[in-house]
Amino acid sequence: MSSRLTFYAVVSLLAIGALLVAMLRHLETGVPFSPGEEAEVWLVEARIDFTASGGGVKASLGLPGRLSPGFELYEEQAASPGYGFSIIEEGDQRRAEWTRREVRGEQSLYYTAKFIPSVEAMPRHPAPRAQVRPVYWNAAQKLAAKQVLNRARETSSSPESLARELIKVLRDPANNQNTALLRSEGVGLDELLISLLDKAGVATRRAAALYLEDARRRQALNPMVEVYSDDQWVLFNPRTGETGTPPNLLMWHRGGVSILDVSGARNSRVSFSMIRQSVPAKQLAHARDSGSIFSRLGVHHLPIEEQSMFKLLLLLPLGAAVVVFMRVIIGLQTAGTFMPVLIALAFLQTSLLPGLISFISVVAIGLALRGYLSRLNLLLVARIATLIVLVVFVISALSIIGYQMGYSTGMTITFFPMIIIAWTIERMSILWEEEGAHEVLIQGGGSLLVAVMAYLLMQMPLLQHLSFNFPELNLVLLAMILAMGQYTGYKLSELYRFRAVDEL
Repeated sequence: MSSRLTFYAVVSLLAIGALLVAMLRHLETGVPFSPGEEAEVWLVEARIDFTASGGGVKASLGLPGRLSPGFELYEEQAASPGYGFSIIEEGDQRRAEWTRREVRGEQSLYYTAKFIPSVEAMPRHPAPRAQVRPVYWNAAQKLAAKQVLNRARETSSSPESLARELIKVLRDPANNQNTALLRSEGVGLDELLISLLDKAGVATRRAAALYLEDARRRQALNPMVEVYSDDQWVLFNPRTGETGTPPNLLMWHRGGVSILDVSGARNSRVSFSMIRQSVPAKQLAHARDSGSIFSRLGVHHLPIEEQSMFKLLLLLPLGAAVVVFMRVIIGLQTAGTFMPVLIALAFLQTSLLPGLISFISVVAIGLALRGYLSRLNLLLVARIATLIVLVVFVISALSIIGYQMGYSTGMTITFFPMIIIAWTIERMSILWEEEGAHEVLIQGGGSLLVAVMAYLLMQMPLLQHLSFNFPELNLVLLAMILAMGQYTGYKLSELYRFRAVDEL
């Protein structure tokens, strides 16, 4: 009896302690419990990787302006142990510069900036002079460029409309021999558009922008072209034909200066990670970072890539609690304990309906393939390895077929872990051989039902906010799981089965 009381006392203290820590975090840092009380902030991290040769190293990265279309720079910092760091501003250009006297081997430098949406109007720039950059075209290419320009001029009346018409022509080389000739040298659409507009006497400048999507990693900058028309710069995406600045586009770099310069090293490259966070309006207004222990030990100070990973991982306890409740209290059968949670996590990335269609399709095809493999009398390891290879081909085939038919459902299955799918097929196949198709439907259907219920909870903005900003609240879920683990009474499904006994 005393041990049982001790157990419930520990569980209660665990839950109460987690709630108290969450309350202290709220009071100390100002992070509210409701996501509706916060302002949106985008954290963007630029990672520079290179291999140092052993001597001095100097790395220079182009930075966004403090005020960009749709965004305002809120805070910036660099993580570069052993390097000197400074931000150099020359006119409208801002560059981050890292220096070190002697360094060798693989190096990684980080620059992190916080941006908030802004509706403040951008300052107007004086009319620039049209630049004529040297373009090395042969006689045939010059004639083709002239004809392309003449065709675009016929249906345009301004620099903006001329650029729009040129993009239409350049994006369809199959129906235009002149366009096909100009693009045959492998020149990018942005470079070709700038060259044609230069030839037409239109002022242009290169730009590089970043599409902001929550929890994305290792993204590259998108080359853009800005055209001066009607006393303002108009942004064009040559690859998509999009005009203007969409709400999720962050202008990172402007002008002809290179984005990244690294001396004293080789294989230099830059990639970007981003995550969307919610910051209290009061905390945002004061623009200060609390020095409390909650701020120093919080997830928010990790690199962006790790934050994106933790944003999903911290939802796992919620999914685990759903699985325990459905199995222990309700009495629903599932294929394993952790598998429904992984399926729910995958649904968070694919959305529910496409994820269900893709998962059921691949597992059904895999079961058919597994039935054939069982006749070959392969060893277990070889059978599972063969399934993994076949699953990859099945996913590729579904993706290609779905794309050709104009649907993206087939593409979403690539988010699922290959090993989990292969092991699910193997487990279902063994269950089919031992217990029959009826048991496969019960456990497989139960797993999908639990995964859907976990997904519906895990995609709620309030629960996502609490799990990421107050990770200690997962201890409350742990206390609930421990408490349910001590339950030895009838499950709800058993009470339904034996309801006739109560009537006697």
